[in-house]
Amino acid sequence: MSTSNVSYPLMPEWSTAEIIAMSAFYAAVEDLNTVGIKRDEFMEHYHHFLAIEPAKAAQKQLDKAFEKETGFSIYRSVQYVLAHEQKNVKFTGK
Repeated sequence: MSTSNVSYPLMPEWSTAEIIAMSAFYAAVEDLNTVGIKRDEFMEHYHHFLAIEPAKAAQKQLDKAFEKETGFSIYRSVQYVLAHEQKNVKFTGK
C-alpha cells in the first residue's frame, strides 16, 4: 500500500514538536510493517507516543484513525515488537 498521500491523525492541542514526534512514530509503525526497523528505534518512538498521548482512550482513537488511513494497527504493531527481542524487527502477520 502506498502511503504517499496519507493524512496522519493529529490532535489540535499538540505542539509542533509533538506533531513531529508523532509523525516519526507513525512512520516507524509503517516501517515496521513494510521494510522493518531496529527494535530500539521503534521503542524510542513508542515511548514518545506514550508521553505525548498517555490516555488509553485517545490512543485507541488514534490507532483506529491511523489504521483506517494506512491499514496498519498501532496496537498490533506494538504487541509484535514487545513479543520479539531481536535487534531488527518486521511485522509479518495481521
